[in-house]
This record gives sequence, C-alpha cells and structure tokens, in this order.
Amino acid sequence: MKLNIVLLLGYCGLIFLLSHQPSLPAPMLFLHQDKLIHATAYAVMAFLAWRVFLNTNQPRFMVALISIIFCSLYGVLDELHQSFIDGRDADVWDWLADTLGATIMVYLLHRFKYRIPAK
Repeated sequence: MKLNIVLLLGYCGLIFLLSHQPSLPAPMLFLHQDKLIHATAYAVMAFLAWRVFLNTNQPRFMVALISIIFCSLYGVLDELHQSFIDGRDADVWDWLADTLGATIMVYLLHRFKYRIPAK
C-alpha cells in the first residue's frame, strides 16, 4: 500500500515538474498529439490511483469513481499551475484529454476486474 502511494505521489510530482517548464521539446508528428500525450499521462496516473484506492475496501465502482475524480481534479490543478508559467497556458481541452485518458484506463481496469495480486 505504501509503495503504491509513493508511486502515485512521485508520478504527480513528475507531472508538476514537467508542467513547470516553459516548454517541452517534442517533435510535432501529427495534429493534436499533445492531447494524446495528456490522455496517456493521465491514464498512467489513473492506473496508479486505482492501485492506491483499491486498498481502501471500497466497492469497485467507488474505486473507479474516486480514481477518475482524483485524476480529473489533479488535471484542473495542473492547468491552473500552468497558467502561472511563462510560455504555458491553461487549456480546457488539455484537461478534458486528461480526464478522458483517466476514464478510459479506469474503465479497462474495472471491466477486466483488475486486482492487486495477493502477496
């Protein structure tokens, strides 16, 4: 459980550090690739959040809902944070991509009944 929390908080910290940069060097391969990057990043966050909240003895539906809400709220805060960084701005479409990525991951975890393996 503690390792899962450390991994989630570390990942949130990594997103914060990346968001704190004026720009990130990424080659532009296709239109709106940044939305795919956002969705993927927050899908990973949702996986880590799922592992944390799965240990709270909540029903699986609540674990799913809490995981999505956590990621979506972090996405809002991340966009707000970016609005204070020179060269960055807050974008509602980025937040929607964050929330969509988290929702897709949680749906897949819930659908395929992912559980943390017993030790």
